[in-house]
Amino acid sequence: MRKRPVTARMAQLPVWVIDVGNSSTSLGWYTSGRIVKRERIPTAELNGAALRDLLKSWRAQQNPRGVVVASVVPKVNDKFLKLTHRLSGVEPLLVNHQLQLGAAITYPQPERIGQDRLANVAGAVARYEIPIIVIDIGTATTFDIIQPRKGYTGGVIAPGPDLMLSYLAEKTSLLPPVELMPIRQAVGKTTEQAMRLGALHGYRGMVKEICLHLMRRLRYQRVTLCATGGYARWVLKGMELPLYYDRDLTLYGLGRIYELNRKE
Repeated sequence: MRKRPVTARMAQLPVWVIDVGNSSTSLGWYTSGRIVKRERIPTAELNGAALRDLLKSWRAQQNPRGVVVASVVPKVNDKFLKLTHRLSGVEPLLVNHQLQLGAAITYPQPERIGQDRLANVAGAVARYEIPIIVIDIGTATTFDIIQPRKGYTGGVIAPGPDLMLSYLAEKTSLLPPVELMPIRQAVGKTTEQAMRLGALHGYRGMVKEICLHLMRRLRYQRVTLCATGGYARWVLKGMELPLYYDRDLTLYGLGRIYELNRKE
């Protein structure tokens, strides 16, 4: 896998950037065009003491200039935004399709695009050469397409690798729950090993086939592929595709959205 290029644009903007996901929530400091702090907590604990203690400690270090939130869990938004406002001292900006992203949106129903995907668009167009396919591998895996002139045009949504294993355990009598983890064996000698191998190599094959399908349909001479998400490194290691791995893409994109939409 290629390493992502370093962005040339630097801006002095200490901003709290928060990505509320279905399973976990990522939080970071966006400063000088980089993510310089990062934490991850279970989304189920968003309104608990651990989050309050974390944000209090962050504010004790430095008052934030802004707060940007992307959430794909609407039921937690109201309480979480109020808590974040109280602990940060600034009104959080909740991402939506009407904000400036650095790229157009020609998707037919932009209000239905996940906020994390909008953040990925903003981050990708600032860091990479268009056309771009952004692959975000988490609870679900999304493939988002950004084209010249048209901007964000749509994508593909597939289950995440953890859902595949969870579904096997849920829908069968003898297959056990299995956690995702690296595996070196070529052939499974236990049920757990066999399930992990199926999830890993089957998932890599799915990701590769979807990418190749999209690249063929786009018909550009060159397409940039960048990947992010909690499972991206595990899935993509050793794949025969020219991929950039960008662990901070979503949080970086939230920082870019702040830069593009701040009112000062």
